[in-house]
Amino acid sequence: MFFPRALKSHAIRLLALAAITVTTALAAESTITPMKTQPHRPKVIFLDVNETLLDLAPLKKSVAAALGGRDDLLALWFSTMLHYSLVETTKGTYHDFAEIGVAALRMVAESNHIELSKDDAEAAIVPVIRTLPAYPDVIPGLRSLKAAGIKLVSFTNSSNAGVKAQFENAGLIEIVDQRLSVEDVKAFKPALAAYRWALKQADVAPEDALFVAAHGWDIAGAQAAGIPTAFVARPGKVLYPLAAPPDHIVKDIQELAGLFTEKAGK
Repeated sequence: MFFPRALKSHAIRLLALAAITVTTALAAESTITPMKTQPHRPKVIFLDVNETLLDLAPLKKSVAAALGGRDDLLALWFSTMLHYSLVETTKGTYHDFAEIGVAALRMVAESNHIELSKDDAEAAIVPVIRTLPAYPDVIPGLRSLKAAGIKLVSFTNSSNAGVKAQFENAGLIEIVDQRLSVEDVKAFKPALAAYRWALKQADVAPEDALFVAAHGWDIAGAQAAGIPTAFVARPGKVLYPLAAPPDHIVKDIQELAGLFTEKAGK
């Protein structure tokens, strides 16, 4: 078919103009910054205690001294304590976390040919763990979350008496709304039964809660119970690579609070 030269030139100009328009529109679209949306605000936040809220540095110093200054044995002591708490849960028996911690300390001492009596092991753990300080970010972060109308519930492997003493000494007793201990369910975290029990005690559905911890094993346990999670990346703490990633990763409790306050996302 024959097209006059003028008509053909006009058509070419129209096509070129259309191409420029489309390219400009696409470029503009690619530079648009999406609006930040505020995360779903939970009705209840469950808080792990030791190493999430409270600094274990004084306890580590005390335990290392009981082991003859062997700082290199601290990780072994803590993992042994956690290991045997799970042994207790698996076989259906219960001793509180401090008792297991003392037993684990004596085991580590014996396996490394360090003399340590039961009394000395208890003195290295029990009075020290009850007077641990809160991290500097904890009180202001928790106050912000509380002011946002979120119920704060601590959930710990420590005993009821132990966590009460910890909170009194750390200045948290009036901030946290409810304290829960595995002592009442006789199953240590990360047993699935422990998290399900905590949900019932707080009267909250899993999807309306958030579990906060600085331990990969605790995050994995809460996920198994269907609870959204936030990992507090305290120095030296890492996630379990074979578990699903948490919903949030924060450096401390103040950053966590920033996710759910009115200024978040603005």
